[in-house]
Order: sequence, then structure tokens, then C-alpha cells
Amino acid sequence: MRSFRVEGIVIKRKDFGEGDRILTVFTKQRGKIQVIAKGVRKVSSRRSPHVELLNESIIGVYDGKLPILTEADCLNHFSLLKEDLEKAGWAFYICELVDGLLAENQENREVYNLIQRTLFELEIIQDPRPIIKRFEQEILILLGFWPKNRLFLEESEAYIEDIMEKKIKTKRIFSKIF
Repeated sequence: MRSFRVEGIVIKRKDFGEGDRILTVFTKQRGKIQVIAKGVRKVSSRRSPHVELLNESIIGVYDGKLPILTEADCLNHFSLLKEDLEKAGWAFYICELVDGLLAENQENREVYNLIQRTLFELEIIQDPRPIIKRFEQEILILLGFWPKNRLFLEESEAYIEDIMEKKIKTKRIFSKIF
């Protein structure tokens, strides 16, 4: 089958060419995938609002040499999250962790549900720090990087950076703002 539809959350995007964008989407059915969204940077694009960063959407993909986005329909745009600078920063931190810790094309519905639940909680909660700590712990446990019955590190950033083999950019930028 050359084309498919999946439910996913846009966790990263990069401009490509004059009107295109490469999207990294963490999907419920196929894990982390990259797709090229042709023409979404143009003003007349009908798909552009559906594939913004942090949006949860159902996307249609033509699976060729480079997967191409063919359709998109937004399920949740997390607008309350995007309106609050601090909460948006924490959401981008979550996206960076997911992108750095997970391999491409490996389905993991538990991680998808964790991301979805955490973004919903970030929208409604006042203090996001406990939610972020719990997210860090749960994703490491789900991916097998931390034993379930062991106490979690208070300062987990260095441990996560060791696993990812690179520095976490979002938290460093975020700490300069607040």
C-alpha cells in the first residue's frame, strides 16, 4: 500500500525549499516519521493550519522515496498551551525529548498516549514542573532506560543528555527567558 492515514502530533518542522516544510510527526500507528509537506508555507495552503508545531492531526501520507503529506485534518491544536509562553516552552521541551529519544518508524502507542495526556495536562495545570518531571520519568521507563521500581533522579537532564548523546537546547533557552 503506497498511501496511508495516521494520527500524529507534529513535534518538529524545518523549512525546505521555497514553499515546503519537512515535518517530524510522532504517530500512534507508525511511531516517529518524517514527511515533506509541499506548499504548506504558501499563504494559500489549506493544509498549513493543520500541521503546525504541537498540533494533533490525522494526516494522509503518500509513501514514496520521501513520504509526502497529501492531506491533514487537525484534531487538537492545543491553543491554550500555545498562548502561554512558559507552557509552550515546556511543550517544545517534550517535543525535543521525543525527537531525541525515539527511533524512526517504531510504533509505541504508550509513548503516544503519554505525550497526548501530558499536553492536555499542560493546558489546564498552573504549575507545569511536576507534570514535566513525571513525563521525563515515564518516557524513560517506557523506553527501557530506567527501571520501574527504582527512585528517579532529581536532576534528570544530564542523564537524558547522555542517552540522547547531545545537549538539550530547549531547556537552556527556556531558562534564559524565565
